[in-house]
Amino acid sequence: MSDEDLALAIQLSTQAGDILLSHWKQRECLIVSTKRAGDFVSQADRAAEDHVRQALARLRPGDGWLGEETGPASGDARRWIVDPLDGTTNFLRGIGHWCVSIALEDAGQLRLGVVYDPLRRETFAAMQGKGATLNGQKISVAPTSMMSSALFGTGVPFGGMNHIDEHAGDIARLMPNCAGLRRMGSAALDLAYVAAGRLDGFWERVLQPWDIAAGLVLAREAGAQVEGWTASERPEDSGTVVTATPGLFPAFAACLRADDGASGRREPRE
Repeated sequence: MSDEDLALAIQLSTQAGDILLSHWKQRECLIVSTKRAGDFVSQADRAAEDHVRQALARLRPGDGWLGEETGPASGDARRWIVDPLDGTTNFLRGIGHWCVSIALEDAGQLRLGVVYDPLRRETFAAMQGKGATLNGQKISVAPTSMMSSALFGTGVPFGGMNHIDEHAGDIARLMPNCAGLRRMGSAALDLAYVAAGRLDGFWERVLQPWDIAAGLVLAREAGAQVEGWTASERPEDSGTVVTATPGLFPAFAACLRADDGASGRREPRE
């Protein structure tokens, strides 16, 4: 792992963002297909991912790959985990909250992450052991320690996901105890916002690796406490994330986990 790897991830995320911006300006012309109920893909997603994948194949030929639209490819213990457009539904509807997410995993550990917001020209970047930055300036989680003043983010299940009722229970338990919830439609940006102190915490069940890989690095390096549905599991293994500022985490996690029947892992990831 090196500074060159991080610089490359930043460069590729910016290039992918420029590709997406060109489609954003003519998004009404995009051909859109449905992967499952509420889950869409367009040539904008594919063009951005193809650019990153081809560049990495050329510049890091020995590394592995996992992309949302093209799946896994062979490689050694290192692999790049890429979501070319996190927040596709927002993108297609003209809602300006979407991003590019690029992470690098080595020997099963997430080592670096970049989340790039092309519309705001915001680059959230982190490398294991070196902290997190926003456009080159160091960032850290908010100092919030009282649940009554905390603002949390989440992602609401859609379509036929079988944990809809469980998530509704989470919200019912949490809402009376905090200042508010936000469902903005991009898990990668939500985790970046936790790292930057814009949100005090985030949780969501059964996410894919490309949804959260870069954001997990950012949250950890900015000082957030990060767990799965239980303290003993890793979000990168289960896909379920519970994270918050250290001062809030015990109360936040206890509130979410109060329903012993609610598992974060009932629905297998597709």
